[in-house]
Amino acid sequence: MLKKTLAGLAAGALLLTAAACGGGDDDGGGDADGLVVGFAQVGAESAWRTANSDSVQSAADADDRIAELKFVDAQQEQEKQIEAIRNFITQKVDVIVLAPVVETGWTEVLGEAEQAGIPVILADRGIEAADEDLYVTRIGSDFVEEGRKAGTWVTEEFAGNDNTRILQLEGTVGAAPANDRNAGFFEVLDDAGFPYELVDSQSGNFTAEEGKAVMETFISTHGLDDIDLLYAHNDEMGLGAIQAIEEAGYEPGVDIQIIIVDGSKAGFQAGVDGKLNYIVECNPAFGEQLMDLAVQVADGEDVEKFTPVEEAAFTADQFEAELPNRQF
Repeated sequence: MLKKTLAGLAAGALLLTAAACGGGDDDGGGDADGLVVGFAQVGAESAWRTANSDSVQSAADADDRIAELKFVDAQQEQEKQIEAIRNFITQKVDVIVLAPVVETGWTEVLGEAEQAGIPVILADRGIEAADEDLYVTRIGSDFVEEGRKAGTWVTEEFAGNDNTRILQLEGTVGAAPANDRNAGFFEVLDDAGFPYELVDSQSGNFTAEEGKAVMETFISTHGLDDIDLLYAHNDEMGLGAIQAIEEAGYEPGVDIQIIIVDGSKAGFQAGVDGKLNYIVECNPAFGEQLMDLAVQVADGEDVEKFTPVEEAAFTADQFEAELPNRQF
């Protein structure tokens, strides 16, 4: 059986893969040789996202139960994801996988998938609770728990401070990881009665370029002499911020302590170099788990509403030992 995975790189375009050698039906759905899965990915905005796409595509290629993976890179635009889902419905795929750019605005198109009898799995990110009946399950990280891990480290690291002054680099506005990493972080600080001041918080859209630009704005507006901590919602923004901090004449990791979320090789290397202080892992390599879920869902099996991936967190004394283990 021939299986191919093609990335949809053109804006809004859905690239069709070759049919499995067993021959699909005229409707474009799966056949006896395996399932056809449509995957609307957020984009390629970070090393994490690229590793996640690679994991899913590799797992689909290696799984004899999957005849074809139709992959679309939405370039961080919800409209392109909606278009991709409607194309998947037209092609009568067996399962739709969606990594939603933002949490809201999915009711209509996921309702169309439900009417077509095509089950939907959310990968990585979630959508608003009001639409939870429109998908079968979500596989990915517990973003709130990631924020809690970061917040717990802060309460311990800065214990005894009269007032810890914090800058926050948020992810894409409206995205589940941005919302949840913020919520979990400040939930811990507030519940502990921890004395802090959120000096500024802006979105860096999960990219190094925007993270650097926002950090430059933070520095020009507030300076860094009285700032204790930068909490960056992903590695890319944190690494961009480190560059801005260095260019402004400060020493990242020393003059200002830094937390990042993801755990890329580049992030851990920055930690080994002493430029950041705490890393919360967000694991992108869940492709095999996702393929298992796709088969279970297509077969009508009962699955949990949320399937978590295993993740850890790392302090400075663990960075060097962990660096060789990083997969992206």
